[in-house]
Parts: sequence; structure tokens; C-alpha cells
Amino acid sequence: MIEQNIFSRRNFVKTAAAASVVPAVLNSSVFAAGQETIKVALVGCGGRGKGALGDFLKASEHGKIKPKIVALADFFMDRAKGAAKKFSVPEELCMAGANAYKDVMKTNADVVLLVTPPIFRPVHFEAAVNAGKHVFMEKPVAVDPVGARKIIAMGEVAKKKGLAVVAGTQRRHQTEYLNTYQAIGKNAIGPIRGGSVWWCGGALWYKKRNPGEDNASYMVRNWVSFAEMSGDHIVEQHLHNLDVTNWYLGRPPKSAIGFGGRARRKTGNQFDFFSIDFDYGEGVRINSMCRQINGSYSRVSEFFTGTDGATWGSGPSKKEGERFARQVEIEPISNVGNPYVQEHVDLLKGIADSTPLNEAENVGTSTMTAIMGRISAYTGKLVRWKDLTDESTGSPWYNLAMSPSPLDFETGTVKAPADDIIPIPGKEMPKKT
Repeated sequence: MIEQNIFSRRNFVKTAAAASVVPAVLNSSVFAAGQETIKVALVGCGGRGKGALGDFLKASEHGKIKPKIVALADFFMDRAKGAAKKFSVPEELCMAGANAYKDVMKTNADVVLLVTPPIFRPVHFEAAVNAGKHVFMEKPVAVDPVGARKIIAMGEVAKKKGLAVVAGTQRRHQTEYLNTYQAIGKNAIGPIRGGSVWWCGGALWYKKRNPGEDNASYMVRNWVSFAEMSGDHIVEQHLHNLDVTNWYLGRPPKSAIGFGGRARRKTGNQFDFFSIDFDYGEGVRINSMCRQINGSYSRVSEFFTGTDGATWGSGPSKKEGERFARQVEIEPISNVGNPYVQEHVDLLKGIADSTPLNEAENVGTSTMTAIMGRISAYTGKLVRWKDLTDESTGSPWYNLAMSPSPLDFETGTVKAPADDIIPIPGKEMPKKT
């Protein structure tokens, strides 16, 4: 059901219950009595950044809230100015450079949208929380274990401050997935015993280095080609499917063993494909497959098998006449129909109701899950969850931090990895920082 004004507490509670969210009841300083304007800033003005800001503005239309753009920041000034033109705001609001996010945090923005390449997310999120800003941040939220743990830790700080944190894992805000989550929770297929998840599609865009271009500019422009910038496509893209798996099972995997390789990429150092076996304990195993190769079969979905039946992540296929093994009553969900807009509706709704959502742990855990799979494929080793989360294991992967770091971009000391040089399983081991 689609409603034009869904900022009532009744509808918020219904949606939150369906998503199994238990937000803290905290006072919000953003929506004081009678306040109708919310000030928003964007950090990262690329295609996804402008899309996120557009979704935020659409979301505000579903409640008595008037958005006001107060800052637009990007590594490149021309991109920031492009966003200013698109949203009809003065160029005086534009900021540029690796340190521009610091100036954004000094503004009077109530909400900050973090949509830069993933390498920068932990640092930008920490700055936003310390500045008392509500946050929307795109997935993934880190490229290495150190960064993922930073996200989860700062998410706890945000909770104590009463700040909303919503991530770009839009399936958690999508009607079909919310309904399936409810049905599984009500034993529609029995306990999940296994499954498969896929993000198999074509290659993304890539950029060649311009003559005389410095390392920082090249890596930011070509960020989807470097694992140091994106986490590789198992993290940057396939995270969506792994997030659904963690959500439905209610826990992260215990270990991962997998492989991958590269055959067709033109720049950077990422793999073309991954295949990972995730062990979730209790006899539950999930096969994970992702691929970015043109001309090959495409599938982006999840499939889970329970003791009494099976379902796709988005629910049984009506086209194929599928049904849940047992019919269950599902709580109706009110939303705007577009999950990319709905995640911003839920962000604003939580702030308005003084019950801010906080998805930092969810997205941080799913990012770590994908990183675990990548490390296994890169090294050829079995990687355990505790290797990345428990320092006492002495694992070399616990302190694994990709290089260059965000600080290198801020200080102008970026050294770009060589193009077309990739990890070799069995030979490449992570270096301690």
C-alpha cells in the first residue's frame, strides 16, 4: 500500500516492527516543536551521490518537512558544481578536495549523506557522528576489517547521541523483502538450512589514467577498479545479497572458503569473479557467487531452503506458481513503493518520531562478511569470523588495512597500486600494519 504522508507514529511502528528494528527512544534536536525545515549536506557528488540526494528530497515530500541543501562536497569541484546546477542551489555551497568533508561537518546541516568511494566511509562517518549529524551512508561502509569495526563502534556512539544512521541496503526497506522476512520468521519454510546468493552481471565502467594525472585523482575517478577504493565487487556490489542472508539468518557466518580470478578487466587490480562457501554454523551453508563479465548469464537474487520449503529472497515467484510451504499472516506494510526513497523516508520518520533508526551494525557486519569472502579468495585460506573481529586470535587479518589510506588522500601522499597486478592465492599473505 502506498501512502503520500506516512510520517505518523502508527505507520512508523508498523514498518519498524516488520524490519525487526528496536530503535532507542531518544530526543531529537533536529525537529523541535513546529520546525518544518531539515538541512541536508551531501559528501560525494557522483551519480550515486546525486541519486541519494534526489531520493532524500523525494522522501521529504511524504511528510511535512521542507529540505534545505546547505553544502555539496566532492573530491572534484566540477562534480560539486554539477550537483549544484542539478538541484538549483548556489555554487557558493560547493566544497572540493579530500578534506572538504571536514568543512561540511562544520555547517549547520542536520543530516549528512555520505556517498563517496567506500574507502572514505569510516573516516567520514566518524566525523559526522562526532559533529552530531544524522547520517545516510551508502554501502559498503569499509574496504578492510579495521574500517568495518570502526563503523560498528561509531554506530554505538551514534546510538548514545540519539543520531539516526541509515545505510544504502535498500532491500531492508523493500516491501517484498520485508514480507519475506516476516514469513520466514513465522516459520513459512521452517528453519533455513542452506541457500545460494548471486550477483552475476556485466562489467562496470572503468577509467584510463589521463596524461600527467596524479595518483589520487586517478584512483578516485577509477575507484570501482581498485580493491583499495571499493573493496572489490564482492564487497561493493554483492554485499546486498550477503546482507539479506545475514538479515534472514539473524547472524554472520562463522567462516569462509573461496576462490576467484581475473581475466578481462582493463584497469585496476580487482577480480572478475568470486565463489565463496560461507559456513553459518548449525549445519547451514550458503553458496555465494558474484561475477562481472560481459556476455555471461546474469542473476541478482537470493534463494533459501528451509526444513519444510524454500523461497527466493524477495518471496515465492508468482510467475512460477510458487507458494510458501505454509501460509502465515503478514503485517501490512505502508511504504512509498521505491526502496531507494523508502530508506530516506524511514530515516526522516525516525528522526521526526524521536525513534532514530541505527543500521550501522547491520551494514558494518555485512561489509565484514563480504571482506571475509574476499580475503579467502585472495589468499586461498580458510578465514574465520573471529580472525577479523577478535584481536586475541593473533590473526594477521585482524589489523589488515588497505593502502593508500584516507589520510594519504588528505595529505597528498597517495601511491597508486600497479594496474593489472592481482593477489595470487597461496602466495599472497596480508601484511600487518
